[in-house]
Amino acid sequence: MGSKNKLRRFRENETFSNVFQPNREALVNEKFELKGNWNKTFFKNENPLVLELGCGKGEYSIALAKRYPHKNFIGIDIKGARFWRGAKTAVEEHISNVAFLRTQIELIDFAFAQNEVDEIWITFPDPQIKYKRTKHRMTNSEFLKRYKQILKPEGVVNLKTDSEFMHGYTLGLLHGEGHEVIYSNHNIYKQEGSPDEVTSIQTFYESQYLEINKPITYIRFKIK
Repeated sequence: MGSKNKLRRFRENETFSNVFQPNREALVNEKFELKGNWNKTFFKNENPLVLELGCGKGEYSIALAKRYPHKNFIGIDIKGARFWRGAKTAVEEHISNVAFLRTQIELIDFAFAQNEVDEIWITFPDPQIKYKRTKHRMTNSEFLKRYKQILKPEGVVNLKTDSEFMHGYTLGLLHGEGHEVIYSNHNIYKQEGSPDEVTSIQTFYESQYLEINKPITYIRFKIK
């Protein structure tokens, strides 16, 4: 993507009412006014709040928002030029139950209050295969602690990935730490019983993976 195109998207993001871009200082100093008030201030309802972490272009957030109009969705990514597409689509199609937040996933517990979130989706994250990158894996122990902070007691996390490594790593960690694995499938399109929202929504890259018969895996779990 050219730099001019990126700048145009950044500028357009600033005009969207569904895009929020707090700076790091505001978050860590507890000056982000939407923390604990997402439903009250932005969505103006008490519907369940669902996050998509590392949302990329926002395809999954948009699709979920269309599918579940009585839930609120927030796509989160540090790259605003990517989720510009999702934010713009929401504006153009008048999808009012989805927003986008530009921040690092490491700051997630500064952007949401304790017990504020009902569900988390992690869709096709970078598996960070090298050992020295373990701290960046979005299902490592430290990230799970952050998610637990903001999730309601019965809140769940969904991991959908094309990486067998990420699937195996996460499953082993969950079992090792005593978390509750609700559902696990190492090839959701080949085995019966896969949740409908997992197989009926596909990102652009996911459809490409399927064309070359690359297995898509899925785990649904609760953090203890």
